[in-house]
Amino acid sequence: MRQNTPRKDSIARKTGETDIELELVIDGSGRCNVKSGVPFLDHMLTLFGVHGFFDLTLRADGDIEVDDHHSVEDIGICLGKAIAGALADKGGIARYGSCYLPMDETLARVVVDVSNRPFLHYEVPVAEQKIGSFDTVLAREFFRAVSQHAGLTLHIDLLHGENGHHIIEAVFKGFGRALRMAVTRIGIEGPLSSKGCL
Repeated sequence: MRQNTPRKDSIARKTGETDIELELVIDGSGRCNVKSGVPFLDHMLTLFGVHGFFDLTLRADGDIEVDDHHSVEDIGICLGKAIAGALADKGGIARYGSCYLPMDETLARVVVDVSNRPFLHYEVPVAEQKIGSFDTVLAREFFRAVSQHAGLTLHIDLLHGENGHHIIEAVFKGFGRALRMAVTRIGIEGPLSSKGCL
């Protein structure tokens, strides 16, 4: 991909459970307009965009009268696909990124490899089952979907923390920062790999 080509992608996904339109601009400034139907996820996705300097537009309608699971997972699928589409062959980028993100008493570590080999390690214990109406176990499902569909090796660990909101917020901010580092253009041709491809 040429160095001055804007990196962005738009994804539309409609199933019997969700109807989603998402646009991601990698080379953005953190402008976000997020309406997922899941208020806590709106907050987290906005933090991801702002702290990663990604522009993110999302409209999602889902069967949240059942629960938030389908919406959260399918939004993760769409975000992952948009990351993959925006990065195309994943060429010309740093590939690796990491972030230690403090949030008051919480410290989270997020490490990413834009590897084209999806893998998620997620060790983030949260005592609360709910934050508002949000089921905290869905954070793992979201990141599993993102890593799978973006082709990311993603390691997320809570080093310490007590407040569930702080913990998940640190994770989303840390993911934004780590991904920003990984997608930074470094002026090489093709992917950063001794094999010549990912």
